[in-house]
Amino acid sequence: MQRRQIENEINELKQDFRLRTIKTNNNELLNFSSNDYLGILKDEKIFEEFYSNLNFEEYKLSSASSRLIDGSYSIVMSLENEVERIYKKPCLVYNSGFDANSSLIETFFNKESLIITDRLNHASIYDGCINSGAKILRYNHLDTVALERLLEKYSNEYKDILVVTESVYSMDGDIADIEAIVKLKERYSFQLMLDEAHSYGVYGYGIAYNKNLVKDIDFLVIPLGKGGASIGAYVICDELYKQYLINKSRKFIYSTALPPINNLWNLYILKNMLKFSKKIENMEKLVKFSLNELKRLEIETSSNSHIISIIIGENNATTKLSEVLKQKGYLAYSIKEPTVPKNTARLRISLTANMDKAELKTFFLILKEEISKVKVI
Repeated sequence: MQRRQIENEINELKQDFRLRTIKTNNNELLNFSSNDYLGILKDEKIFEEFYSNLNFEEYKLSSASSRLIDGSYSIVMSLENEVERIYKKPCLVYNSGFDANSSLIETFFNKESLIITDRLNHASIYDGCINSGAKILRYNHLDTVALERLLEKYSNEYKDILVVTESVYSMDGDIADIEAIVKLKERYSFQLMLDEAHSYGVYGYGIAYNKNLVKDIDFLVIPLGKGGASIGAYVICDELYKQYLINKSRKFIYSTALPPINNLWNLYILKNMLKFSKKIENMEKLVKFSLNELKRLEIETSSNSHIISIIIGENNATTKLSEVLKQKGYLAYSIKEPTVPKNTARLRISLTANMDKAELKTFFLILKEEISKVKVI
């Protein structure tokens, strides 16, 4: 790509109020843009307990090798064993949720496959779909009736079909009906992949675990950068698939493994998930309170989770609203295309378990007042 073309594209992004920049988080603001849903990263007691039991081997800040060379140290093996004990299926740790999602799809599926994906699935899922070379069909967001129509039409044409969904959607805050999709799986022979990036932690071990559906899901991906307060991802699948990934997944084979300190932290979070029950309970109360407040104030949202999406519509208006809220002490970044569809720019409000109802009530009142001042389409 030539420099002039790059300059032109940057200028177009600026003119359309879509230019992304890296910003420093101001800790004095009440943060509605964090994915630390359980508030673990601000809980000093948790870190005091974690760091008090470390030795030198566990504290290393690099594995200095890939998993297949010298990076499968005892801690990561213990982590995978603990995941298997909880979920009753083998686990393989990846360096990120993005790598896990894209690797699974591009490793197992090819031009002879059909991939049916929710229209609003994450970019990592779409990267895997494109890299696989498979035929890709998208169904309307959360529409299991539309999904079944595609399965009826194509199930006889393809022996190798993958259906991909997330549990909680990061930009809309709505939740997929995993049970309904599993019932479709019983009727049509396809493989099912589920991304639990935004449900792990908030729903304990995840929605699939809570509903006893892990056994029905061929590829369960649990990224750890949100409610897990960390980095990395668990890929939970049967042993045959795990061995194939170890031997064929390029992002697994050719990546330096996560440092021991990171996987020790992942193991700590996993083992202590049940101790976070008060955080989870408080989050449930905050979600219920927030949705009721929004309804009372007549602020529209389709969300039914800890992620609350307030669609403003136009890019400039959404950016201005975000800036006004920042001046009033609230960090709520605007989300614009291509992350969300054109003309659906929005505030993505993330609740965290360490918030309280009084501060939320004040915020929603200010939000209502400021929304009325911007042009909404």
